[in-house]
Order: sequence, then C-alpha cells, then structure tokens
Amino acid sequence: MAALPVLALVLLLASGGPGAAGQKRKEMVLSEKVSQLMEWASKRSVIRMNGDKFRRLVKAPPRNYSVIVMFTALQPHRQCVVCKQADEEYQILANSWRYSSAFTNKIFFAMVDFDEGSDVFQMLNMNSAPTFINFPAKGKPKRGDTYELQVRGFAAEQLARWVADRTDVNIRVIRPPNYAGPLMLGLLLAVIGGLVYLRGSNLDFLYNKTGWAFAALCFVLAMTSGQMWNHIRGPPYAHKNPHTGQVNYIHGSSQAQFVAETHIVLLFNGGVTLGMVLLHEAATSDMDVGKRKIMCIAGIGLVVLFFSWLLSVFRSKYHGYPYSFLMS
Repeated sequence: MAALPVLALVLLLASGGPGAAGQKRKEMVLSEKVSQLMEWASKRSVIRMNGDKFRRLVKAPPRNYSVIVMFTALQPHRQCVVCKQADEEYQILANSWRYSSAFTNKIFFAMVDFDEGSDVFQMLNMNSAPTFINFPAKGKPKRGDTYELQVRGFAAEQLARWVADRTDVNIRVIRPPNYAGPLMLGLLLAVIGGLVYLRGSNLDFLYNKTGWAFAALCFVLAMTSGQMWNHIRGPPYAHKNPHTGQVNYIHGSSQAQFVAETHIVLLFNGGVTLGMVLLHEAATSDMDVGKRKIMCIAGIGLVVLFFSWLLSVFRSKYHGYPYSFLMS
C-alpha cells in the first residue's frame, strides 16, 4: 500500500505534471479555433461574426493569429452609405489576401455588423461605423491598432499599408478589372477623331482661345478643389452619425476631407472665378454702360458671397483661425 503514492508520483512526473496537461488543453483549443477560422475563410474571405463568435475566436485566449475586424452597419434601414463603400474596399483587401500565394493562418479578416452583434459594440464602447480594429496575436489592441478612417480613407491600398504596419503581413491589392477608364479614353479619342474628320477642311476650332481657356480653367478648378487627393486617399463621400443621423459634408480636420467637400469647394471656387470674369468683362467690353454696371454688380456679388463661404469652410477646418468675412 505504501508504494501507491510513490507510483502515483512517478506517473504524474512521467506525464509532465498538471502544467503540461493545461498546455495541451490550450494547444488543443487553439488548434480547433484555427481550424474553424481556416474553414470559414476558405468559403468567404471576410468572416461574419456575431457576439458569441467574436468573444470565442477574437477576444478569448489562446490566440496566435491576428484578426482585422470591420465594425459596420450594412442593413438598408441604417442608411450608412459610407459603410457600403468601405465594405467594397474591405472585400477587395480580404480577397487579395485569401487568393494570394502568401496566404497563411497568421491573419484573418472578419466583420461584425451592428444588427448581428450590437452587444460587441456595447462591449467596446463603440458609437460609430465603419471602424477597423486590429486584434493582435498577443496582448490587447493599442492605439495604433484602430485605423484612422477619417484621415487615411478606406481605399484597399491604404488599409493594406496599415495592416502591414500592425501585423508585418504585406498584402498586394489586386482589384477586379475596371474598363471604365479605357472606355472613356476611347470615347474621347473617337469624338476628337470624328470632329477632325468632319471638319478636316476647317480646323480653326483647334485654335479657339476661349475653348482652351475653359478647358484649362476646369482642370485647375478640379485640381485645386482636391480631386487628386481623393483619387489617392479614397475618402468617403460624407459621414453620417449612426446615432443622431446627422450628415457631415465638411471634415472637421485640416488633415482630411470628404468627397462632397471637394465638390463644395469646387463650386465656391467656380463662383469666385465667374465673378472675376464678369468684372473683367464689365471693365473691358464695348457694351453700353447700363449692362456693364449690371455685370459689375453681379461680379462683385459673386466674389463676395462665394469668397465668404470659402473662408467659413477654411475656419471650420483650421480651428482658431481669427479672421472671417460676412459669415462665421
């Protein structure tokens, strides 16, 4: 009988003790979680999660993989236009990773919709959508693990740079073929070729100063309003607060902008330009004095009104700017 405790001790030491048993359980749980995620990822690049799946696969240890989670509100009654636009770019990023030769179980892409996981939003004290958060393989998310959507936009390329910075996983974004650009270029060349063919004996229209000036002015207005920035960064058109329903068309920071904001600035710059053109015509044209006075008054009104609006937009973005004109 005295040999029984000794035998039990020997068996315990041979098995590695209670610590080894716990480690084996962790490895088994981790293997099950990775297998489940890999199975879902093979069917859909972005794994849809509810509260239970999020807590079990993302929040609960053990975990040796990172999870990029998009918190969104895609249901039609939420009327979140930005969520749909961001989802399209997010799907492109996830598909680029899923179908790349470098695909591994080191990182997964997931999504939590507000209507499917409102408890997750409450748990994370989240009050806006869309939001992208990286849940690293070890530890809790840090400040940099929350994507700065308002600053960087939601283009797949920008998301890929952020993912590479947070996880060291480089994803080459592959977009579906887009034939809109070549078609528009072909249509433009066809129109130009048609004009040259129809007016082959009279090409004076190519030397029309007014036409070239108008084309150059349109290009300048488009560039100064921020269209190139939109093309590079891919910002949302506007932002709608999911709680109040208020839509913001002007970004509150000087480091970012919305697409709608560039359209507004384009309109204001165009108004100021039209006012200056009217003033120039009023001063140099050969029309009667009455018409020139009307043009002068209209030109001054346009310049004053649209410049005041431009300055008010500038003040709303550069907080603390002391000057204003007509409107604050």
